[in-house]
Amino acid sequence: MTHQTHPYHMVDPSPWPLTGALAALLLTSGLALWFHFNDVILITAGLIVLTLTVAQWWRDVIREGTFLGNHTTSVQKGLRYGMVLFIISEVLFFTGFFWAFYHASLAPTAELGGTWPPSGITPLDPFEVPLLNTGILLASGATVTWAHYSILNGKRKQAVHSLFFTILLGIYFTALQAVEYQETYFTIADGVYGSTFFVATGFHGLHVIIGTTFLAICLLRQIRYHFTASHHFGFEAAAWYWHFVDVVWLFLYISIYWWGS
Repeated sequence: MTHQTHPYHMVDPSPWPLTGALAALLLTSGLALWFHFNDVILITAGLIVLTLTVAQWWRDVIREGTFLGNHTTSVQKGLRYGMVLFIISEVLFFTGFFWAFYHASLAPTAELGGTWPPSGITPLDPFEVPLLNTGILLASGATVTWAHYSILNGKRKQAVHSLFFTILLGIYFTALQAVEYQETYFTIADGVYGSTFFVATGFHGLHVIIGTTFLAICLLRQIRYHFTASHHFGFEAAAWYWHFVDVVWLFLYISIYWWGS
């Protein structure tokens, strides 16, 4: 087109969807080879291709939105709708885990000893590491909100500092959860209690790692003056995702750690 008469961004042809699909194929095939034959060559190749694809794809998105001005108000509205739908899909993803947990715990079968937690399971004390992790995530929610208000008010240094504190809290949470896993008296193979516990908390931990990475990229972008008071959707998406992670943890703590123990 020689002249554009609409506010939407017509994306140029890109190789990244193709390389992303190739990475997905390598990862799934590599997982099967790893599980059955302990061969890690294919999954390693998949991780390398995926990492390169993600880095270069989002590099292009940052260029389009920050330097080329392609992310108009209409485009940003579409991105917001997309992020909202993505978070809704994540809510449904975790709903399945909570459904499995409550299905097993509200009416424990005879195979479980008719009790919950099942016979032979020693649950974690909810008032030790889990309670500390709850405080850490709540504090990180406060610091990421501080970062948002700092960006809105043009306080660049405060935004950098608050983002840095949020990332530190996310790393601290992940480290404590790793220590907690080492201290558990049960494994993922110990019936429905072990499987629902480790799958639900493990996927939440994965989301914390993803959210921490998301915020780390936002910190680098803030240091490089990418965000302004009126144009910072990249940070908003990260903040929304982080608040979602906080809320899921509160449900996990109340359901699995406290009530479930």
